[in-house]
Amino acid sequence: MIEFLKESTFGVNDVVATAWRVLKRQYFKVLGLCLLMFVIFNLSGILAMYIGGFNIGLSIFMMLIFIVAYFGFQLTLFKFVLRVLDKPDEDVYVKDSFPTTRQILRFLLATFYFVLCILVVYGLIVLVILPLAYVRIPMVILTQVATSLGVLGIIFTWIRISFFPFFIIDRNCSPFKSIRLSMAITRGNFTKLLMLLMLLAIFQALYLKIYSEQDLISAAMINLVNSLLIIPLSSVAIAVAYRQMMNEYHGEDNPGLMGNII
Repeated sequence: MIEFLKESTFGVNDVVATAWRVLKRQYFKVLGLCLLMFVIFNLSGILAMYIGGFNIGLSIFMMLIFIVAYFGFQLTLFKFVLRVLDKPDEDVYVKDSFPTTRQILRFLLATFYFVLCILVVYGLIVLVILPLAYVRIPMVILTQVATSLGVLGIIFTWIRISFFPFFIIDRNCSPFKSIRLSMAITRGNFTKLLMLLMLLAIFQALYLKIYSEQDLISAAMINLVNSLLIIPLSSVAIAVAYRQMMNEYHGEDNPGLMGNII
């Protein structure tokens, strides 16, 4: 067990170190894309407050525009990082990394499958736990157990299938195939990915803790570091993790779903 954790730690360190080198070389391009996503996200919320009360149809239309724009720039960021990793000795430009219309549509459909998978996993866990009420276990306890296991199931499922966007922009896979490939390459890498995400979430957790104590100056400083460094580094690190897992993957090009669940 100790050796396994050591290997996982070294794997995470390698991903973060590579991500840091890429970020240093391409910092302003990565930051620019992250800031664009930040502006789009906040602007959509502001416009929703003003437009929602006047015209529901226009509000829905603008929401769709912002969704496509936000995820379009997110896919651009991922594709840009992958191109930097694949062409370390060449100049890589953001304008050459925009996803195609088909890739964006595939991503949106795969996102629907992604949400559906999470809901199915949570529903199955609840269906397994709640019948235990017939053996006179208090419903309050069963509800707490079902909720806790459901959240764990969501985290597990989310990590396993969250790499589907990379297969769409990197290999032009279909939505369902991208989810199956995500499950295939993350099989055996769950601990490394969990440790990586926990490492990247430290600053966000620290910000929320300080903000809850109303230390606004410290919270603002941590939020600034989070926005200018942690979020760009996180985006690059996820792309680096994908590329490393793909380089180590020797499985099928069209893997099944059931064989890669565990």
